[in-house]
Amino acid sequence: MVILSLVLLLLSVQWSWALEDPLLPFSEHLDPEHKVQLKWGFDEIQGTILFELTVSTSGWVGFGFSPKGGMTGADIVIGGVGAKGSYFTDHHAQGNSMPVVDKQQNYKLLSLTESDGKTVIKFQRSISSCDENDLPITDLPMKLIYAYGQTDDITYHSAQRGTKELNLLKYMPRVNPPNSNFFDITMVNFTVPAKQTYYHCKIMKAPTFDHKRHIYRIEPVITNFDLVHHLLLYRCPPSVTEPFEAECYTSLRTNLCMETIAVWGVGGGAFEFPEVAGLPIGGNVSDFFYRLEVHYNNANKSTGRVDNSGLRFYHTTELRQHDAAVLGAGLVIAPWYAIPPKAKSFLTYGMCDTAYFPKVLETPHDLQVFSVMLHTHLAGRKVRVGHFRGEKQIDFLAVDENYDFEYQDVTNLGKTKTVKLGDKLLVECTYSTENRSTLTWGGLSTTDEMCLAFLFYYPAMNLSGCMSFPNTTTLRSEMGTPGLNTWLNMMSTKTWNDTSINQYQQTLKRIDQLVVIADSFKNISRNTGLIPNLSVIPSAPCMSGCDTKNLALLWLLLCLLVQFMQKYN
Repeated sequence: MVILSLVLLLLSVQWSWALEDPLLPFSEHLDPEHKVQLKWGFDEIQGTILFELTVSTSGWVGFGFSPKGGMTGADIVIGGVGAKGSYFTDHHAQGNSMPVVDKQQNYKLLSLTESDGKTVIKFQRSISSCDENDLPITDLPMKLIYAYGQTDDITYHSAQRGTKELNLLKYMPRVNPPNSNFFDITMVNFTVPAKQTYYHCKIMKAPTFDHKRHIYRIEPVITNFDLVHHLLLYRCPPSVTEPFEAECYTSLRTNLCMETIAVWGVGGGAFEFPEVAGLPIGGNVSDFFYRLEVHYNNANKSTGRVDNSGLRFYHTTELRQHDAAVLGAGLVIAPWYAIPPKAKSFLTYGMCDTAYFPKVLETPHDLQVFSVMLHTHLAGRKVRVGHFRGEKQIDFLAVDENYDFEYQDVTNLGKTKTVKLGDKLLVECTYSTENRSTLTWGGLSTTDEMCLAFLFYYPAMNLSGCMSFPNTTTLRSEMGTPGLNTWLNMMSTKTWNDTSINQYQQTLKRIDQLVVIADSFKNISRNTGLIPNLSVIPSAPCMSGCDTKNLALLWLLLCLLVQFMQKYN
């Protein structure tokens, strides 16, 4: 009997996990009684947002967006299942009266069901507004309104209504699971050197737990916002067994720890993992050391500044379905990558080819990517991460067309995106060096450059990086300067104008690339590849209800035509 109970419990847990929809990763109850639940997900690149509204009623349901939280000026949909079937229409409200049906129906109904006293409506719309009666969905908090009745007679809703303010496009849940606690990993009374750029590394052990836990939330602990530019936490391989502290990348000991666990950038805030995943800590991972890396940007070269910055980790014994992890992708940080001066828009590329994962992993698998942090330094203007499958671009994993060095945050993708084993990811960074008179090199300094994307994904694999770098031997040969010193002299004395900048950019992209895959234990696979062409995927156009009906009618006519031809041929 005990075994049967355990089996049933396991099946119930697996069933609840199976109900998780990667297209609807976010969820909030809009009312205190938990009778109105909204799930949603979005695709900013395609320009669409998906909703699923579940309400404890067998009557009509209304949901919408309001400028001030009331009816006036609200953009509303009303739906339900009546005696004559389902109904769903797009409205706008002109005051405290029955909303007016929009001439242009810009919400697309995907499904509408009613059972066991609950109505579930799944629908989609454009993030931007499609007509004057629609409100655009922005990355600022918006007032959501809802109402419902006990019958399908759409009359006054009485007290069955409400308002809740949510940021749909930059949603960050705040959960409080049972048996939760937190610990900090920080610098301790570290005196920041009087240098413009300084990276400090501290290797330490995290708190020990007998049983596995999941980290579900990470918060920055910053004591000097004017000095701390970004933080990285790496897990060390088992060979690292002692604490250590020094300037980063000046000792082999700091270079050993390269599996990214957490990341924070200036302007960013707290980060919460999705309900299906968490970072593992404790149990069989208790014996690992970690390296905290802090990038100090001491622009004024101040002396005597003491810092205790780091990260706070909230954890729980209530384990989630998957272990999460972070994968670094993009351009290898190395000194022989040069960005010319006087460039209005210079493009660089870093490629991750997941087909090479089996060279460092015994059992590689697909990645379910849910969040990303994009990173360049001062010259960065745009970052795009293209997603390729079978040599064709199928999507953008992430895009920031207005990159801001002073605001770098881990952002939710809006939906979980699957990167299949064998797919390629291309990180493209756009730089502006119009105001610079000398070359900008790849490197750690704020005035150097990087082109990186940190991908948050599950289930976790023992991977630390998947990056590329142009073959420098081929590059020097293509530019007619095979020797390193000759090439360096040529690059520093070259007349850089639009023509020479474009030629150099095209050469960097055209030549063969060194593709590097590194696991958590410093095993590295070196391979070669070519940079694919990155295109623009157009946003989904507004589709009205009439458009949907016309497409359905056209499809019906085509089916009838096929049947007619089959009958008489």
